[in-house]
Amino acid sequence: MTNDYLPSDCILRRATVEDIWTIRKLIFSAKLDPTQLRWQQFWLIERKEKIIACGQLRNFTDAQELGSLVVVPEWRGQGIGGYLTLHLIKQANKPLYLECLGKKLADFYYHYGFETVTWQELPRSLKLKFGLSQLARKLIRLPVVFMHCGQQNWHAKRDRYE
Repeated sequence: MTNDYLPSDCILRRATVEDIWTIRKLIFSAKLDPTQLRWQQFWLIERKEKIIACGQLRNFTDAQELGSLVVVPEWRGQGIGGYLTLHLIKQANKPLYLECLGKKLADFYYHYGFETVTWQELPRSLKLKFGLSQLARKLIRLPVVFMHCGQQNWHAKRDRYE
């Protein structure tokens, strides 16, 4: 579901240092990569003073990575993840990439302008970061998908909110 608005009792905000343990708890609960969690790069969606979603825009030399996107189970399927994804796309100021696990997540990101790319097509800085995923993909056939937010789609999504 694409969502251009948040429910009236939800707010989107930048993370603060006080949020780091809640962010870590969300990341661990979703079994996501707990490395490179920098609270300064996170955006949160909060409802009644409880964080219900988080996402990070990681900065690299020649690109950015949309990562650590988690929505608490009771809020999934209501457009919260889509709203946060669009917000992070809007914030991006370099080519934007991500890695996800499986076709279901790849299909989700496809709706927001992301296209599948090969490991060879990744910027150098992301090849280093995604290297272990690429190895797991080859050795144990882990269904890792690398994606890039196409420039045409990227600008269209950004312009939609300006």
